[in-house]
Amino acid sequence: MERKAALVTGSSHGIGKSIALALAQAGYDVGITYHTRKEGAMELYDTVVALGVSAKVIQVDVSSLPDIQRMFDEFMEAFGRIDVLVNNAGIGLVAPFLSTTPELFETLTNTDWRGGFFSAQRAAQEMVKASIKGVIVNIASNHAEGCWPDCTVYAGTKAALSKFTKNCAMELAEYGIRVVCVNPGYTDIGWPKDDPIYEAVARMPLGRFGTTEEVANLVAFLVSDKAGYITGTTVTCDGGALLPCVPENKFTGGGLITRRQNEQQ
Repeated sequence: MERKAALVTGSSHGIGKSIALALAQAGYDVGITYHTRKEGAMELYDTVVALGVSAKVIQVDVSSLPDIQRMFDEFMEAFGRIDVLVNNAGIGLVAPFLSTTPELFETLTNTDWRGGFFSAQRAAQEMVKASIKGVIVNIASNHAEGCWPDCTVYAGTKAALSKFTKNCAMELAEYGIRVVCVNPGYTDIGWPKDDPIYEAVARMPLGRFGTTEEVANLVAFLVSDKAGYITGTTVTCDGGALLPCVPENKFTGGGLITRRQNEQQ
């Protein structure tokens, strides 16, 4: 039986690397892509082929439309089919709204939004051509729903991916192709120990970073037959970071309402 094949963009490190590994462990042949981190991609390649599946390493800049087409050409030449696309490649540039430059806007938009759009389009075209009922997973961010300083453009691109997921799922449903989105939150990708992000994590409901493996396990489930009735939706994996934390909430050091209730009893 021919093995299924999955293409994971931005898979030389971090969340993308864990996703590619999880899909290889699930029996997929895997396309590993990198922009500049070739060493990480090659390390993952060695790990993946040791599992008994095939892998292909492809250098790509997803902000470039010709590069996207070349990436798919190389992937299809290697595997002859595509069953899963994970749109993970992205960059996290930030700047205050009042000083955001057109160059930063264009760089973020072309990489995090346009790149995902046209990668999904080419994947879907290949799936339809081969009558493959595949799955497209867009990796966005909880920035699509929450608000953080200096992230106006970044958050906008992630919100676009989330909304795109719905419309794309609607159009591709007739071909049996599912489209889903994952919004990771605070994930341990090797932050410096003095990064202020640790203070924010300590105040979250679950009180810790997520792991890249936890995001990868979610993606592996979403592309599996067990999730065969899930499409057009976004799943947030952020440890409760977006849950309301009003001043009375114990997660912000309050607990005023609870104390008042105890006093009245």
